[in-house]
Amino acid sequence: MQSNCFRDFAKYASLNVMGMIGLSCYILADTFFVSKGLGTNGLAALNLAIPIYSFIHGSGLMIGMGGGTKYSIQKSRQDHAAANRTFTNALYLAAAFAAMFVLIGLFLSGSIASLFGADGNVFAMSKTYLQVILLFAPAFLLNNVLLCFVRNDGAPQLSMAAMIGGSLSNIVLDWVFIFPCQMGIFGAVFATGLAPVISILILSPHFIRKNNQFHITACRPDGRLFRGILSSGVPSLVTEVSSGVVIIVFNAIILRLEGNAGVAAYGVIANLSLVVVAIYTGIAQGIQPIVSRSHGMQDHRTINATLRYALAAMLLFSAAIYAGVFFGAPQITGIFNSEQDATLQRIATQGLRLYFTACPFAGFNIIISMYFTSTEHPQPAHIISILRGFLVIIPMAFLLSRLWNIRGVWCAFPATELLVAGVGLFYFLLKNRQLQK
Repeated sequence: MQSNCFRDFAKYASLNVMGMIGLSCYILADTFFVSKGLGTNGLAALNLAIPIYSFIHGSGLMIGMGGGTKYSIQKSRQDHAAANRTFTNALYLAAAFAAMFVLIGLFLSGSIASLFGADGNVFAMSKTYLQVILLFAPAFLLNNVLLCFVRNDGAPQLSMAAMIGGSLSNIVLDWVFIFPCQMGIFGAVFATGLAPVISILILSPHFIRKNNQFHITACRPDGRLFRGILSSGVPSLVTEVSSGVVIIVFNAIILRLEGNAGVAAYGVIANLSLVVVAIYTGIAQGIQPIVSRSHGMQDHRTINATLRYALAAMLLFSAAIYAGVFFGAPQITGIFNSEQDATLQRIATQGLRLYFTACPFAGFNIIISMYFTSTEHPQPAHIISILRGFLVIIPMAFLLSRLWNIRGVWCAFPATELLVAGVGLFYFLLKNRQLQK
């Protein structure tokens, strides 16, 4: 039983980590090619617009992970009618969110760019990026929903292939649109928008060959089911959206302290952080189908073993990531510093070494949130996610930046994750004590 549990964990987690790393390369590829093709102003414009991507991607994950968790539990209990209703209502939710994002893209892109701090030099590029990414929101949302359901439908390999296929297409199209086609920032965002379309096409054989055990069924929108899906998926949303909110707040503080060069330096750190968080999210998403299925069958031994494997893998990744960042910070910054800006190089190198001390604490918080969500205990997951996403990090950023200027900004993230990890550990020990009674 234990060997089967480890084999399942290794299969699901490794596939999801690879897929999530590929998915996070959407923005990392933009960052690299924009820095090469459009310089510091292009990098600053991209970083000012990126939070909206986090909102779109987070909304898709909220619906997909919330619906996928419910679907997996219902399927393990052989309640196929309820599982199909869950999928259908997840699509209703995705359509509603997609309509909202498209309307925002059509009418409010310029206002949002101004609100995020884009000035005359970068405003046009930021507005273009925002408008196009919002108009592609339906594709991002549908892709996230289908990826989560296909993964919970016993096809994690196909889910990974779709994520990586979409990301590779983004990287190739980024280069084609920015350099040979000379399409500038529009080329970068157009390549990013096409990636989920390609990912959906890669998923399509699962439905064409009728391998899917979930189907659209004739049912009305169900408010109670909506609440259940959204409640289970809120931690996934907050994990993604918090990165967007943090970028907005940090951009405002860094603009005051270091100007556009500081924002461009933070762009390097923030985009690398997306990849690191994607690794932890991949581990968390990998354990979700196993933990949800085991919870449906009341198999607590498998749940605990899977959690142990996830935390051990997270610690190994954290050690490797921080060693790479600490010793390679100048080289990492140099990759994105096409204009050899000395100020950008200094700020980003220092920032990388301080910011990524958060790795093990952030990894623990993401995994423990998914554990609570997957076992139908969403409240601790909500608390952890909201604390690390909003309630602690924003005051921490203002406080530490007042005390230590730019160094304080970089220390706000690890300080927040450390505090919240203590809260997560408290809830975990409390839940275990309740189960033993």
